[in-house]
Amino acid sequence: MTGLGTGYSLVVRADGFSSAAPPSREQLSTAFDRVAPPRPGADRLAGEPHMTLVDLACDVFVAGGGMSGVCAAVAAARNGATVVLAQDRSRLGGNASSEVKMHIVGANCHKGRSGWREGGLIEEFRLDDAVNNPQRSWELWDLLLYDKVKSEPNITLLLDSVLFAAETKDGAIQQVMVRCDKTEHLYRIKARVYLDCTGDSRLALESGAAFRWGREQRGEFNESLGLAQPDRQTLGSSILFTSSDYGRPMPFTPPKWVRKVTKEQLQFRSVKAWEYGYWWIEWGGQLNTIRDNERIRFELLSVVLGVWDYIKNSGNHPASATWALDWVGMVPGKRESRRILGDHILTQGDLEGKNGDFADAVAIGGWPMDDHPPSGIDMQDAHPCVQIKTAEVYNIPLRALYSKTVGNLMMAGRNISASHTAFTSTRVMATCSVMGQAAGTAAAFCARHSLMPRQLAQDKARVGELQQALLRDDQTIKNVRNSDSQDLARTAKITASAEYKTSRAANVINGFVRDMEHEWKNRWGAPMTADGAWLELTWDKPQTIRRIQITFDSGFHRELTLTSQDAVNKGIIRAPQPETVRDYEITAVVPGNDKPVSLAKVTGNYQRLNRHTFQPVETKSIRLHITATNGADVASVYEVRCYA
Repeated sequence: MTGLGTGYSLVVRADGFSSAAPPSREQLSTAFDRVAPPRPGADRLAGEPHMTLVDLACDVFVAGGGMSGVCAAVAAARNGATVVLAQDRSRLGGNASSEVKMHIVGANCHKGRSGWREGGLIEEFRLDDAVNNPQRSWELWDLLLYDKVKSEPNITLLLDSVLFAAETKDGAIQQVMVRCDKTEHLYRIKARVYLDCTGDSRLALESGAAFRWGREQRGEFNESLGLAQPDRQTLGSSILFTSSDYGRPMPFTPPKWVRKVTKEQLQFRSVKAWEYGYWWIEWGGQLNTIRDNERIRFELLSVVLGVWDYIKNSGNHPASATWALDWVGMVPGKRESRRILGDHILTQGDLEGKNGDFADAVAIGGWPMDDHPPSGIDMQDAHPCVQIKTAEVYNIPLRALYSKTVGNLMMAGRNISASHTAFTSTRVMATCSVMGQAAGTAAAFCARHSLMPRQLAQDKARVGELQQALLRDDQTIKNVRNSDSQDLARTAKITASAEYKTSRAANVINGFVRDMEHEWKNRWGAPMTADGAWLELTWDKPQTIRRIQITFDSGFHRELTLTSQDAVNKGIIRAPQPETVRDYEITAVVPGNDKPVSLAKVTGNYQRLNRHTFQPVETKSIRLHITATNGADVASVYEVRCYA
């Protein structure tokens, strides 16, 4: 992506989110000196004589580098905050990483109303992965997330680094301690806002925040899906596997400690395909999923290999003779443990729309309420899950994303403030990602304006600013539209080369950026001709413009995720999405020039959200000229924004 023309253009980031250039190799080298000083100080902590103490300061500290933590860190950084992200493993992504290999799902499960695939950062990541990883390599997904984080100059990344302590005073975290035994460093980190994206709420635990564990009684929140009596049980964990057809006999002999699995035990669990393991190999929710993780790992491996032994050696699946395991996970994919208590506890009624909408809505969810028996595979006479779909996607409030008892603690991911019943929907990773983007953006707002999260949530005007910032970054908030007073496009007259079906050119300024499948309520479309298609914004009076943002169509009705399961991958396009505009040029008519001036020219685009910054130009009209899509015969655009 390049900017061309007459001096009005500057180089723009390919991802379009930040005006800051990616760090150079030299800048990255300097950043490494920050986390591993070439001349370490003499300070040591008592009892740790061999660990080098390093002090770090930032606006936002993020504990946990799963999908919620990555999105929180990137969102905070792109909104101007300095960030330290600590991840306890060598790779980012959590359950979506190559260590677990669970594909990311979310609100787009609404097949009758397809079009709810999440926007924002997770959409950017998915589109990058689809184009650059058509071979479906999980390790390349790990690398993509690493690149996204390392390409943000405002983020300091600490891998293999475990948060183990927090100092709290007067109801607020003062500093946290992180250790990396591999490099023999202890990090003492001070921040304005702290985000717990660990899943297990480790930062909340260390800071003394209130949290919940287990399943609530039906009457506590008037939830029909609750229990007659509360308990401490949770959803279990899973270990996945992958296998391949090697075209020759591939025998399998299980270890002696493997469980013997029978056909009767699998009466409610299908093994019709075996290229990708089974989420229903689940166990451990009847235990403590944190404390008993080693036992859970052993039992899950015993079941995984027992299921594979059944597939290979029971005689019921002769087609498996040439198949062999090529990967077995060693990290249990954890579903549930602690949930941090916030100012609002999300409940079944909230998800079902019975309690009205939230004035402080910042993200959407939409996966079914998807409960599993705690002991999983041991409940062989029960179905492995019970899914209750909501009628529509639902909003998630800011008040569920910060601690009720620790003033500067926020959270995102499966540990947000929710009842167990609501959690069974919000826990999936696309929802965790958009909650991470919301929390990270809110944390940057709090740091910039010297606010506590509760103060932000209680300030109606500030909440409106936060919502508009999230919409500007392509986050979806149901029923909230662009009302950005700084967006000059909203006052323009819109014309176009043509209008496809029921689409209207003026849709690009109606404030909404998604349609359900086959709808043309919120986007403009025009047939691609030999001359392409064009859209023009005209003002009655000249406007000074220096930044233009365009939201293209990227096929939200379609599934888009990285998966090893062939049935899920069916219909996914591992390439640029055909609806997305590929080549285009933005021009302006400026005083003193007979010909339009080129502000930006792009070839090879596959992203949904694109931003262009250039030297300020005074103009009465801007034209977007589309010369190619990625395959569709109709060019479609959801939104055009213009800023001074």
